[in-house]
Amino acid sequence: MNAERDLAPLAPSVVRALNDKLYEKRKVAALEIEKLVREFVAQNNTSQIKHVIQILSQEFALSQHPHSRKGGLIGLAACSIALGKDSGLYLKELIEPVLTCFNDADSRLRYYACEALYNIVKVARGSVLPHFNVLFDGLSKLAADPDPNVKSGSELLDRLLKDIVTESNQFDLVGFIPLLRERIYSNNQYARQFIISWILVLESVPDINLLDYLPEILDGLFQILGDNSKEIRKMCEVALGEFLKEIKKNPSSVKFAEMANILVIHCQAADDLIQLTAMCWMREFIQLAGRVMLPYSSGILTAVLPCLSYDDRKKNIKEVANVCNQSLMKLVIPEDDEMDEAKQSMTLPAEPTSEESISKPEAASSGSLDASGDSNFSSSSVFTITSSEKVQVTLNLDGIVQVLDCHLHDTSIGMMTRIAVLKWLYHLYIKTPRKMFRHTDSLFPILLRTLSDESDEVILKDLEVLAEIASSPAGQTEGHGPSDGSDVRPGPVELHVPARACQLSNAGTKGLECSPSTPTMNSYFYKFMINLLKRFSSERKLLETRGAFIIRQLCLLLNAENIFHSMADILLREEDLKFASTMVHTLNTILLTSSELFQLRNQLKDLKTPESRNLFCCLYRSWCHNPVTTVSLCFLTQNYKHAYDLIQKFGDLEVTVDFLTEVDKLVQLIECPIFTYLRLQLLDVKNNPYLIKALYGLLMLLPQSSAFQLLSHRLQCVPNPELMQTADSTKSSAGYKRTAASNIDYTELLQHFEKVQNKHLEARHQRAGRAEQLDRRVVL
Repeated sequence: MNAERDLAPLAPSVVRALNDKLYEKRKVAALEIEKLVREFVAQNNTSQIKHVIQILSQEFALSQHPHSRKGGLIGLAACSIALGKDSGLYLKELIEPVLTCFNDADSRLRYYACEALYNIVKVARGSVLPHFNVLFDGLSKLAADPDPNVKSGSELLDRLLKDIVTESNQFDLVGFIPLLRERIYSNNQYARQFIISWILVLESVPDINLLDYLPEILDGLFQILGDNSKEIRKMCEVALGEFLKEIKKNPSSVKFAEMANILVIHCQAADDLIQLTAMCWMREFIQLAGRVMLPYSSGILTAVLPCLSYDDRKKNIKEVANVCNQSLMKLVIPEDDEMDEAKQSMTLPAEPTSEESISKPEAASSGSLDASGDSNFSSSSVFTITSSEKVQVTLNLDGIVQVLDCHLHDTSIGMMTRIAVLKWLYHLYIKTPRKMFRHTDSLFPILLRTLSDESDEVILKDLEVLAEIASSPAGQTEGHGPSDGSDVRPGPVELHVPARACQLSNAGTKGLECSPSTPTMNSYFYKFMINLLKRFSSERKLLETRGAFIIRQLCLLLNAENIFHSMADILLREEDLKFASTMVHTLNTILLTSSELFQLRNQLKDLKTPESRNLFCCLYRSWCHNPVTTVSLCFLTQNYKHAYDLIQKFGDLEVTVDFLTEVDKLVQLIECPIFTYLRLQLLDVKNNPYLIKALYGLLMLLPQSSAFQLLSHRLQCVPNPELMQTADSTKSSAGYKRTAASNIDYTELLQHFEKVQNKHLEARHQRAGRAEQLDRRVVL
């Protein structure tokens, strides 16, 4: 710039001084400018004032020469000081050139720009608020300036601006939020610190309601919470804590739905602090907003369920996640099952508003939420119960089931997560059975596979779900039956219907063709029994290690008679005879030894009712797969003559080591408390001759072993009938008279036994033949 150039009303000496490299000369020139502008203000000469500012801006502050730019900055500051309260009329012209200098490559010049703007803002005070966004934008850049002097100067200006905003009640929050939302994603730690400090200030101002705009900045806050700087993380924690306090105080003004997705994302963060904080927020949201959060259940479960298997290193996260899970589960109520399919919604009381409806949520994938696009939803209505208006809340069961199914299929998830998933399924089958049965065909296979889980607790929960499916009245509704019709076979055998299943109305059972049970029996019961036996057949280790445990638990959860009746009927048609024999042996051991089967044993003990005799005949036909178990069933039911007849047939059977081992076990069982009544009947020799003969028959089958000695000693204790005669010995013992079972065709049962044993013999010969052929091929 030519220093001698005429820039009136600025004197040539002032122009030269402004271009000087020395700060002191530029300062003297600034004082002259201040004096000149004051005169113009006194004369109300606005045109000259604008002209001076324009010269300082265009010819100096925006000059290519660094010393000229420095002179322009100090001159603009002098103008502002001279203008005083009137500086607000010229702020745009004063601020813009100074902000341009914030981007100067020279750090000294950036510092002078910061100093000049400080003086301008200090004079203008509240008048700068209409220009707040450009000031904030410039300051956010200086906050990350590498020069410490510039950064120090920007901090002074920042504090001044914060004081002005705090004092004022005219801050334009609506206009500021877009800029805040943009700047909050900065990765620079100083810029982040600057942003958080401003959020804390705005949150502290009573007249500024930042909570309304929290959905727009919440994600950015959680991003900053993961900063490497402990100081910034702490500041962000404080800011989030303040927001959460405000939410608890004023839940009616919180847009819970709009922030649900953000929380779900950060509840899955790798950073422990972010995850714990987001999980704490989620807990509060569920408890405060209630069913407003229900449409987001699948996304919440996606985030929460994995946390339930955390170890002690993440104990805090695990505990909060557990509260979230339990609270969310309580939101599902029976009314959710009664909604019309076209209007799957539950109404809650609400204040009348112009924008009450929310968008119908889309079905969620396992990693996202059910609902989106709820930005117009005002949750304030949820907390007011005085109005008759309604807000719709949707339970998207499809999305929830999809997430639960996905977690069950994931073999890497922890035990506590699997248990939680199964608890959810059980809860949904209890609260919304009709809707849940639409998903049963897809859930059934994975529930069956879960029976192979390593954890007993998981298996117990799994059995509870399967038992609920098998006994729920909702499973009897037309159209909810199993899709695989080949698994369902009608037959003549009768089963007792569990009490819960009987509650269904007759109209709900139309068209069902289920099991060998009565037509009102849940069709999934028989399908469950078939598939359970198939699983035992394909996984022999499961049968050996968990078979008895599973069946015993099922007997507690369902009707024990139904279980044994249906399994016996299925095993009667089992083509794998070896498995049938093994399974019958397992069932028989459970029947004779488990405390859960006490009532069923008593029912079979006397065969007094048609139902008990029907059950005996059904069990007998399948028990014939295993000769020794058949005899034990006869002992249990006091069919001693038939037991003796069976033992007589043993001479025609192939006596193997396994066969003798089972006889040995039967002898041990006879000495157990279960057969106390049988041992006492040995006192009545006259009325129980076939019992004694049957026991002698077993003795003759045994080799000279410990079991032989045990049974021999027992039989030696049988008293001499002549010594046992009493005055009423001629009368029949009413306790052992078996007229009630006279309608059982024992001849036919014996023939069935022989037929089954012939099948087993033929199957063994075939297996032996195949093994011999294989041996020959190996030799050749």
